Amino acid sequence: MIAEIIAVGSEMLTPFRQDTNSLFLTDQLNQLGVIVGFKTVVGDNFDHLTGVARAALSRSGIVIFMGGLGPTEDDLTREGVAAALGVDLRRDHDIVTAMYKRFAERRISMPSNNAKQADVIEGAIVLPNKRGTAPGQYLETEFDGEPRMIFLLPGPPHELEALWKHECMPRLRECLPPAAIASTVLKTAMLPESAADARTAPIYKKYPNVETTVLAGQGQVEFHLRATAATMDEAQASVDELASKLEDELDDAVFSTRGESLEEIVGYFLQMRNLKLAVAESCTGGMVAERITSVPGSSRFFLGGAVVYSNDLKTLFADIPPLMIEAHGAVSKEVALALAENIREICNADIGLGVTGIAGPAGGTEEKPVGLVYIAVSDGKKNEVVQRRFPGDRERIRRWASQQALDLVRRMLM
Repeated sequence: MIAEIIAVGSEMLTPFRQDTNSLFLTDQLNQLGVIVGFKTVVGDNFDHLTGVARAALSRSGIVIFMGGLGPTEDDLTREGVAAALGVDLRRDHDIVTAMYKRFAERRISMPSNNAKQADVIEGAIVLPNKRGTAPGQYLETEFDGEPRMIFLLPGPPHELEALWKHECMPRLRECLPPAAIASTVLKTAMLPESAADARTAPIYKKYPNVETTVLAGQGQVEFHLRATAATMDEAQASVDELASKLEDELDDAVFSTRGESLEEIVGYFLQMRNLKLAVAESCTGGMVAERITSVPGSSRFFLGGAVVYSNDLKTLFADIPPLMIEAHGAVSKEVALALAENIREICNADIGLGVTGIAGPAGGTEEKPVGLVYIAVSDGKKNEVVQRRFPGDRERIRRWASQQALDLVRRMLM
């Protein structure tokens, strides 16, 4: 069974508001084994809304409309859906009476246009809204000879969620056959998306029953696996089998299979080994420390460190010899390694991390261009330094550098 969610409201077509109800509904539908095939945002325009409704009804067994059930002239969901179905609206006088009573209890005079909220699509069941004046509606019908389940829900989240749980979920449970959706996410670090897909596509293409989505971020590629089956055990078995083969192929590039962030994984490894980390950051400006300290309980494995942006502070806080900076430059392999070694000793940490680079947009040269970053990690026995050239703007370069830094610590701990 495929579902489609339609958010109605011109405000969501501006930069200032966005649809969040569909995230809640997607989770709820997935719990029933229903896949959401389409999501649409449409403005408060009768022709646009009617066209979107017809398209949705032509392809989806469950169609959910959110918003546009208010009392104003631009609330047109009822009218648009009725037009798409080719049926009329009827005014439910019981709803009108209930609204008058609701306003009277609050000692407020009900405006006449509120009566519009009592217009019900012919054949629909009214879904009581205990948290607002706009009731929902539910309709079982056919469109082009195919059965359809249609829901009209109010837009405010606190109204929609309560109405969905009490009125909509029970109806769907009664109507839908048993089904379950299992999913998992594999996260990899510092592996290019094209390379990751080239290695894994020959594997996941052999599993057409598992939907595989590849998502790339800054220094991170995620494999989202999802399978639908009659039972959760059956669905989970399909996902687990594919996930295992992808892990074997990607090997140590995979850092998470349960949704953890890279900083969380670094924290797990440090705690497992009872080790403490300290950092000395230049171009990342404290971003690595910020990511680490976003993990609850990070005080158990993170001591702190220093943001050593200027050359003077590299010397003052991380004991970098001025002659080293003069000889090799602040952005160099030698300085990165010295930052890692010295901050480890100064903070009495087990592992030190050093980052130095050119985040731009200015400051680059032909020899040392914008995006050049050196990252070093030291545990007192072994050291590792990597040189990277990250593309993009200042924020992107800093984010990539922080990702590379955390992954370097992870790999040392492995």
